[in-house]
Amino acid sequence: MIKITVSASKEYDVVMERGALSGIPALMEEAGIIPGKKLCIVADETTNRLFGGESCDLWQALAGAGFDMYRYVFEGGEKSKTMNTITGLLNYLADNRFSRSDMLIALGGGIVGDVTGFAAASFLRGVDYIQIPTTLLAIVDSSVGGKTGVNLDAGKNLAGAFWQPSLVVFDPYVLDTLSYDAMLDGIAEAVKAGFIGDRAIIDEINALTSAADSDFLTEIAARAVEVKRIVVEEDERDTGSRQLLNFGHTLAHAIEKLSDYRISHGHAVAMGMVIVSSAADALEWSEESCSDSIWTILTRFKFPLDCPYSARELTRAALADKKIRGNEITLVIPRIVGKCRLKTIPTDQLEEFISCGIQQLEQLKGKDI
Repeated sequence: MIKITVSASKEYDVVMERGALSGIPALMEEAGIIPGKKLCIVADETTNRLFGGESCDLWQALAGAGFDMYRYVFEGGEKSKTMNTITGLLNYLADNRFSRSDMLIALGGGIVGDVTGFAAASFLRGVDYIQIPTTLLAIVDSSVGGKTGVNLDAGKNLAGAFWQPSLVVFDPYVLDTLSYDAMLDGIAEAVKAGFIGDRAIIDEINALTSAADSDFLTEIAARAVEVKRIVVEEDERDTGSRQLLNFGHTLAHAIEKLSDYRISHGHAVAMGMVIVSSAADALEWSEESCSDSIWTILTRFKFPLDCPYSARELTRAALADKKIRGNEITLVIPRIVGKCRLKTIPTDQLEEFISCGIQQLEQLKGKDI
């Protein structure tokens, strides 16, 4: 078992262990979680079918522990990450007379976790919830740290709340159900964690011989969670150092929005990191060439890194991002592999910065790295 304790506004454990889904009641008891009688599993159609049905280990374990079990299932994908889904879930909880002592369980990837967390923060002005991430991306990043939210027409994650879970439980078994592209999404977020805070993660990813090695990936995920723990404990509300976790994300959110979310989050983060690091190298903002390192590790896993959008299109989409403060935007710039810094620039310089990165990236493609 791997256990990492996050000491934010609420202290909670991140537990990684094979067979953890069937051991949820014991983990809850060990963590001192004493919910009311009702538990609602929130899942999308896929995670409900794979892990949430009444014959599945999780449901059997919780029902066997005496809980009254409820389930709310919504259609998977970014198209469901909306206020309409939140409203439907809140009405379901109200109709079934959930109280503040009852609890939600997010069973799924980042979208399920974000929706469940936002609903938990909103229902009765706050109820507890447990994160059970079922994707590599979710355990590496989104299930830890308490950021919850949904998309608006103007952009990604523009409505939400900071609301920490009571427990995060990850069973490496779930990785065996993922597609290669879904594994790549998580690897991209792990690369991000390595570049901002732990060079050893990059070394481990370079040593990875298969994107299907769930045990090795769990070790990498644990290191990435440790990076996030340090940042979240220092800056829970995202006003300072936590912004480092946004490396590649300003452009990633723009890419996702422009593609109508056909380009997945992890793939967009990969594109964003390459463009930003390329621009930083060209402008001599980095202390060592980071774009070469990022390009090498991502192309090894055959990430599609050709961004289909122009600097102007990316800029227009990025200007709706929540990282904007007045007429300035804060970028995350890699200094060396394992350390990044924040750099604030005027928004009217963003297009030039992105254009510089795209041009430098074209040169990078022609190099024998």
